[in-house]
Amino acid sequence: MTQVPEGYSYGPWHEGPDPLAPPIDLRDALDEIGQDVMGGSSPRSALEELLRRGTRNTAGLDELTRRVWQRRAEIQRRHRLDGTLQEVQRLLDEALAAERRTLFPDPSDEARFREAELDALPPGTAAAVRELASYEWQSEQGRENYERIRDLLGREMLDSRFEGMKDALRSTTPQDVERVNRMLTDLNELLAAHAQGADDVDERFAEFMRNHGEFFPENPQNVDELIDALASRAAAAQRMMNSMSEQQRAELMELAQQAFGDPRLAQQLSTLDSQLRALRPGEDWTSSARFRGQDPLGLGEGAQAMSDLAELDALAEQLAQSYPGARLEDIDMEALRRQLGEDAGVDARRLSELERELRRQGLFERAPDGSLRLSPKALRRLGETALADVVNALRGKAGERETESAGAAGEPTGSSRPWRFGDMQPWEVSRTVRNAVLRTASAGGGRVRLDVSDVEVVETEHRSRAAVALCVDTSWSMVQEGRWLPMKRTALALHQLISTRFRNDALQLVTFGRYAASVELEELVGLEGAWEQGTNAHHALLLAGRHLRRHPDAQPVVLMVTDGEPTAHLEADGEAVFDYPPRRETLYKTLSEVDRIAKLGASVTVFRLGDDPRLADFVDLIARRSGGRVVAPDLDGLGAAVVGDYLRTRR
Repeated sequence: MTQVPEGYSYGPWHEGPDPLAPPIDLRDALDEIGQDVMGGSSPRSALEELLRRGTRNTAGLDELTRRVWQRRAEIQRRHRLDGTLQEVQRLLDEALAAERRTLFPDPSDEARFREAELDALPPGTAAAVRELASYEWQSEQGRENYERIRDLLGREMLDSRFEGMKDALRSTTPQDVERVNRMLTDLNELLAAHAQGADDVDERFAEFMRNHGEFFPENPQNVDELIDALASRAAAAQRMMNSMSEQQRAELMELAQQAFGDPRLAQQLSTLDSQLRALRPGEDWTSSARFRGQDPLGLGEGAQAMSDLAELDALAEQLAQSYPGARLEDIDMEALRRQLGEDAGVDARRLSELERELRRQGLFERAPDGSLRLSPKALRRLGETALADVVNALRGKAGERETESAGAAGEPTGSSRPWRFGDMQPWEVSRTVRNAVLRTASAGGGRVRLDVSDVEVVETEHRSRAAVALCVDTSWSMVQEGRWLPMKRTALALHQLISTRFRNDALQLVTFGRYAASVELEELVGLEGAWEQGTNAHHALLLAGRHLRRHPDAQPVVLMVTDGEPTAHLEADGEAVFDYPPRRETLYKTLSEVDRIAKLGASVTVFRLGDDPRLADFVDLIARRSGGRVVAPDLDGLGAAVVGDYLRTRR
């Protein structure tokens, strides 16, 4: 039997993230953030949106907030605050009925006099209880009920200020009442000394807790923690009183004098409330809430309900994350579990860990202007996902098969990879044998035999280079027609393919709206759609031609994604001229740039998005003049079309 070392114990991990928990898979989260960023959101807002929306297995902040407000509404819809008054009235009615039953058969004048006393009681509950303070009860039940009223009032008043006091004082004796009064006296003296800045407050606090610590299950460690706990509860009790009608408040204030049959309790609590108000003015002492249910709450339960409402309000603010510097670490996990259950705490903790890991793993970085943007590491992950989608789309085409060879020349790169069905590259013998030995050893040793899973083949690549210009339309119509995100994913996939499989190729990304610009991948991914008239294909082709001339030894490849005919061109002074329908000068300058690119040996492939006849005619003209072609993919197939054409042209 395994012995547990002395001094060790096993149980749930509570100190921060579980060190034995599996690492968080950020890929799905990053994909969602990337989709939002490429759709025009900033990285910060995309992260916030992910946390609000949640993931497949974790409720988001919006769902948790909805449950908070649902819980809040449930408390107010189910309860009402007159439970103590109703219970006092019930006990009083039973006491009077029992007393009348006892007096009725008694023929004496004294019995008739007592009946007259009962008949003359004022109509209000509190006034009747006060009048009966000196009444000599003849029935045992009447006397017991009246004592229960006094006992109930004392316990409820204490429970409204000290959580759990009602249960702790279920059967109160005169000694208990005296002990409570002594505690309240010492407490008020301690708070007064603290307010006056006495030097021996710490010593007084320690002595107070030694004498009366049983009344404070919160176990405060100093006088400030004690004040915080008391002020929070007292403020909740005051908000409960504020939520009652004027008649109910007046009844309770009068009844308070009968608590335990000792007016000192009400006086001490009044003094305590005054001191706590002065010491913690920032607590909410003035608000109220509307309760409209049928379940009556006593004073202690009502104070707890008000405390719950305040806690739910604080949770709603924390979950909204709308204040400066908000972080998910701000969420009070204990309060969330207390109000919504353990599963809500688990969801909030997962979201907090997700946010922390996204930041810790360097998926965001600060741009030179101070804004938050996706890091190169994050862009690589997004590129991998985009390229994988493209590869899957290419695999689905009839009669085609993906090739893992990086080029037709078949020159080794120095790397190897696992063999797949259909591969024709030579085996990497040393790695294949090593894999077989390791597999056999892990299975318990024995004779080494080769298995298909052991085989690795030599990876090859082209040694030729290509200069690739991908020109993407960023005019407003691309945003308006839902083509913005597919365009960005296409650029990501092509960039990932070239940067990982064709590292010698030179890729230039060119955006064109009213003007064209050569951009880096992170700029394109974070580019927001803007209202801008003009499709300046002339400027885009000019920049593409400049890129091709910088790489004269490379095979030229020009790919253009657009959904509109050219409506702008660049003048000699650098100004863009826009007109619709297009000017003859715009068409002439655009086609002239196509001719210049064709002289460099490049054909232009145009990926036409949209069915406008004028656009179709113009891109056909571009393809004929450059020896290229026109592809009209649907949006889901845009990435596969562009990558596939790049591979075809390169071959």
